Amino acid sequence: MKTIVNDTAIFITAACLAFICFSCNSNSGSTNSIKDSVNSKGITKTLPKKPPSSFADTLVINMPAAVFYQPDSLQLSRIKAITDSIIFDGTMHEYFYQMRNARMVIIKNWPRIQIIEASKFRYLLFVKKDKTTVCIDLDNSKDSHGLFLFDTVKSPEAVDMMNIESFMGFYFSRE
Repeated sequence: MKTIVNDTAIFITAACLAFICFSCNSNSGSTNSIKDSVNSKGITKTLPKKPPSSFADTLVINMPAAVFYQPDSLQLSRIKAITDSIIFDGTMHEYFYQMRNARMVIIKNWPRIQIIEASKFRYLLFVKKDKTTVCIDLDNSKDSHGLFLFDTVKSPEAVDMMNIESFMGFYFSRE
């Protein structure tokens, strides 16, 4: 009796593993594979680069600030044109709520920090107290939307909007 139970368990386990392996290896007529990122000439495709800004203006920031940046309307339409619609819609939804939450946290917990919106600028020029500057070209940023923190002493820092509460305390409290 003991041998039959063990043999049955081994048989069921083997059958399940065979089924799983068969399911994972089956293409079911699908042409998707690991080589999806390689074109017919064997050259790996790269993700499209973010289209450049429609503006060449510079925004000068010389006070403690949280600078939210986002594309201008023409740049956003170019981004939409090269992005799958489901991914674009999901990403825009995510950015909207991340930026909204970050603004609420800053207003509530850090009222001395100026919130600056940058949508019609290509460059952000941060001027420190010692008159040195840091210039950021938003065309080189991989994200279309984002947030920089600046306190006029340290260099500006791009932060993860999902963790805004932690980043604000860390950036503005360290020396």
